[in-house]
Order: sequence, then structure tokens, then C-alpha cells
Amino acid sequence: MPMAAETPAATLDAFFAGVRARAFRFAEIGLRNRDDAQDAVQDAMTRMLRYRERPAEEWTALFWTILRSRIVDIQRRRMFRLSWISDAEEREDESLDWADSGPDPARAHDGREAYARLVEALRALPRRQREAFGLRVLEELDVATTAKIMGCGEGSVKTHLSRAREALQKRLEEFR
Repeated sequence: MPMAAETPAATLDAFFAGVRARAFRFAEIGLRNRDDAQDAVQDAMTRMLRYRERPAEEWTALFWTILRSRIVDIQRRRMFRLSWISDAEEREDESLDWADSGPDPARAHDGREAYARLVEALRALPRRQREAFGLRVLEELDVATTAKIMGCGEGSVKTHLSRAREALQKRLEEFR
């Protein structure tokens, strides 16, 4: 006896639940601001609702394309703001809010420090390299899907990823 088909909204809710945390990390690394990252992810999810009737196998590429586009929009908007009005020290004080629920404080500290260095190294990468690394390595998307999301050819994805890995390897050599 065939199972009743799930409604697109219920399936899309499950998709969002599975991608929410990773999307937030991706946006936070790109935007360097928790509030902007939350806004970008929420906006991407809201925009995805327009495509709920599309086949589920298209959702991953579509969602990451929408989120990437939203991140780029926010970054561009920032470039045009009057950044000289804000104090440089205020920007340096922005930090991640770390939650320490682990039983071993020393281990948790080492993990936070390693993560902070990785995030710092990722932020130092050019945008396209950071996107290629995030989508291919962290999100484990294939080259074709990543190319579609980034709006470039598969060869460009491979080049950006190779350069990102090389730069990260040089920058994070002490963690080998």
C-alpha cells in the first residue's frame, strides 16, 4: 500500500530543519555578523517558499544559490554605507558568542580557538574561494551543483577550491 505523499510545506520544513545550522555558519563566516547572518538565512528560507512546488532534488542548489545571493547583496550594501562614521574599535570588538556546554573546559577552549582560527582563515580568503570551499568541503556538494550555485563553470569551482585549500593550508600549518 503506497504511503500518502507529504505536503510540500512539511517536506520543505524538514529541508529547512536540516540545513538551518549549516546555512547560518556559512552566512556568519561570509558576513562576520550574527544578526546579518540570521537575517540572510531567514530571508533565503522565506524566498525558498516561492519554490516549494519544485522537485525536492532541486531545493539544495536553489537554497544555496538564494543564500549566496543574499550574502553578496548584504556585503555590497555594506560597501556603500558610510563606514567612516563607525569607530574602527567597534568593528574589532565584534566576536562570536560561544556557548560552553562541554564538561572539559580546556578541551572546549582548544576547540573554540581552533574554530576561531579556521573562521579567521576562511574570512581572509577571497569571496569566491570562500564560497567554493564552504559549498564543496563543508556542505559536501558536488562540483556541478557548486558551479550552478556560484554561477560559474566547474573548472572555476575546482580552481577556486584548489587556491582556497592552498591558502588555508599555509595559514593553518601549525594545526597539522
